[in-house]
Amino acid sequence: MTRMDKEYLIRERPLKALLFFAFPMIIGNLFQQFYTMADSVIVGRFVGENALAAVGASYSLTNVFISIAIGGGVGASVIVSQTFGRRDYRTMKRSVSTALLSFLGISILLGAAGLVFSTSIMEMLRTPSNIMGDAMTYLNIYFIGLPFLFMYNVLSAMFNALGRSRIPLYLLIFSSVLNVALDLYMVVSLHMGVAGAAWATLIAQGVSAVISFCLFLRELWSHPEKTGVCFDFAELRNMTRIALPSILQQSTVSIGMMLVQSVVNSFGSEMLAGYSAAMRIESIAIVPMAAMGNAISSYAAQNIGAGELERVKKGYHTSYGIVAVFAAILCVVLQLFSVPIISMFLDKDGTQVALDTGIRCIRFMGWFFVMIGLKMITDGVLRGAGDMTMFTVANLVNLGLRVVLAVTLAPRFGIHMVWMAVPIGWTANYLISFLEYRTGKWKRIHLQKSGL
Repeated sequence: MTRMDKEYLIRERPLKALLFFAFPMIIGNLFQQFYTMADSVIVGRFVGENALAAVGASYSLTNVFISIAIGGGVGASVIVSQTFGRRDYRTMKRSVSTALLSFLGISILLGAAGLVFSTSIMEMLRTPSNIMGDAMTYLNIYFIGLPFLFMYNVLSAMFNALGRSRIPLYLLIFSSVLNVALDLYMVVSLHMGVAGAAWATLIAQGVSAVISFCLFLRELWSHPEKTGVCFDFAELRNMTRIALPSILQQSTVSIGMMLVQSVVNSFGSEMLAGYSAAMRIESIAIVPMAAMGNAISSYAAQNIGAGELERVKKGYHTSYGIVAVFAAILCVVLQLFSVPIISMFLDKDGTQVALDTGIRCIRFMGWFFVMIGLKMITDGVLRGAGDMTMFTVANLVNLGLRVVLAVTLAPRFGIHMVWMAVPIGWTANYLISFLEYRTGKWKRIHLQKSGL
């Protein structure tokens, strides 16, 4: 790929550039979701409903750590995208190496903390006693592999920042297939239960992280400029300015979802199993929206770095049509096929309570995915521009509404209040972010940084 080809985000028509960039991420992120979905489906069908509930209960805690990795990667990639847009490859390399070393150290510390405190956290979340043993088995193995998870997510964000979104796609296809194969072997053939699913995921992520690192080194070598240093505190400060709000936003949301999970846990393992299945489907359903948010973030960052502010506006307006199409397709699929979709997670002995809970949840959510699409693309523009204050406020309002409504209303009116609160939070988030975008502050931030 020539240098000119790598700059398609700042040269091609917005629709073509965004779709070309986002489509590999959509496919790649779908395969990434297959990691956790494969665990849930195989465990639910071949081990049992309680095992599915255990993996689901673990997900709220593991998602905190995943969110830190994703938030850090996305935040750091903004700096890399902007330096790439300016063709400042020397600074770009320093930023990349600084990010990788920083997050490797963070992942080791967080993995150790997870091993020490996970039992206490799961008890505070009111995890049902009949699934606690399996949940802890899954979590302990997960924390051992946390450095692999962090490195892979950060490296994927770096590839995306350079416009090389196809590489994470190919790696995810490989690792997802490997994960499913190992799941089937360890859970079905070796009868390792929940532990088998956790080990399968760890091995698949580890292999993918190592290959990703080797490929990324080759990508950096394609730019001959030398940095002189591998770790730069000045670059770390610049990155932290963007990455920290993104990390706080992502992890705060996950912590809030842990509180929601504690409410769900109180309804028992049957409803928990159904809700867990529905959350796996929701995670897959929002993939196109999240990919568009990340795409418009890199698109905005590169075009801002190149001084092409009008292209940012055109790209943002184009994204509206794209997410509307995705949302319409999702709504139709979830209304028509909710029963077989949820049934896929349950064995022949699965309860009607679990099935009904999952079906009600995904049918309701299907009508509102357009809101999270609008939220994510608007947040993406603000994040790409470095306008992080209102971005953070909007996401905290989203979280606050969802947590408060779920915690206060679900115990009184039923578990359905947990998912009914979600689109309310999405809508509030979008409105706040959109009003911030309309102020044009993101343009002024760019001009201030440019000294104009």
